[in-house]
Amino acid sequence: MMKIILVGYMGSGKSTIGKELSKNVGIPFYDLDEIIQKSEKETIKKIFETKGEVYFRKIESFIFKNFISKTDGFILALGGGTPCYANNHEIFYQEDICSFYLKGSIETLTSRLIKEKENRPLIANLTENELEEYIRKHIFDRSYYYLQSKQVISIDNKSIEITVEEIEQKIKLA
Repeated sequence: MMKIILVGYMGSGKSTIGKELSKNVGIPFYDLDEIIQKSEKETIKKIFETKGEVYFRKIESFIFKNFISKTDGFILALGGGTPCYANNHEIFYQEDICSFYLKGSIETLTSRLIKEKENRPLIANLTENELEEYIRKHIFDRSYYYLQSKQVISIDNKSIEITVEEIEQKIKLA
């Protein structure tokens, strides 16, 4: 069974696209943040607040690597920072992994995130200009890790259906 990993910045559509892809190809979808929350019995926000980012990144890496080694046939959406810590991006090189970077421009990500920022604690209090600068800095810092994915799919000006079709085509060629 295929092991598909979706990588990208927040707002790139990893969960939405993963769920749709799951319906089309009949492989179960998982969200790493949800797996972590279930395991820790706390929200990601609360883990950051009470135990800090270092703790979160350690548990995130442990759960990610454990999931990959013990689960067959899945579509997994990673958190935006997951590939950037604890050499997590090296998992993308494994032969049995199909990894996709859902790449959005700064403009696309800003326009998506400005609409849902109240649901995202890290950006909730930023103005549109601050949000754009925040995204720009993160994309600059994270691009190296995201680009370790085996495939890059642009999400700019595309519907969910078109993006899913592109991924399905790449899977068939793999």
